[in-house]
Amino acid sequence: MDVITAIIGNANTPEWAEKLKDAHVHNIFLDQWTAQKTRFLAVDEHGHEYPVALSGRRQVADGDIIAYDADKNSAAVLRLKLSPVLVVDLARLKGLPAEEIIRISLELGHAIGNQHWPAVVKGTKVYVPMTVDRKVMLSVMDTHNIDDITYEFVEGSEVIPYMAPHEVRRLFGGAGHESHSHVH
Repeated sequence: MDVITAIIGNANTPEWAEKLKDAHVHNIFLDQWTAQKTRFLAVDEHGHEYPVALSGRRQVADGDIIAYDADKNSAAVLRLKLSPVLVVDLARLKGLPAEEIIRISLELGHAIGNQHWPAVVKGTKVYVPMTVDRKVMLSVMDTHNIDDITYEFVEGSEVIPYMAPHEVRRLFGGAGHESHSHVH
């Protein structure tokens, strides 16, 4: 069995979408923990195994093609199952007095930090992976009732394009594992 060392394309690009239109596609569903790795054993929905050892620190993406056989018209495609992400928008803080910005930022830091939720800050947004039930996360945010911020859940795959690999690992690498759960 050959070890896969490179991604050969992505099924979501127009070129590959056309090529795979009538192909037999073997979907390989990766959880967000496995998707952070460069070495793993991928297993498609039919039980076929694909040993993967990607060179470098390349981040896999939904739709990445790890095997393609033109003669058999078949491909093995990675499909990521990422949890939703709570996106907290701090854009309304711009223009507020420094004391207000500091107060609101500390309140948000306390709300997130007290739950031991990992977070990534990009521009005016704070991204928090869903590590507990959505209702619990919303309850925490609603209970703190922090002024001048908005928040919503978005699909994890929607935030990936805005993240560096180390930020993706922070958001999804431990989510769903006990490493970030916390009980009072």
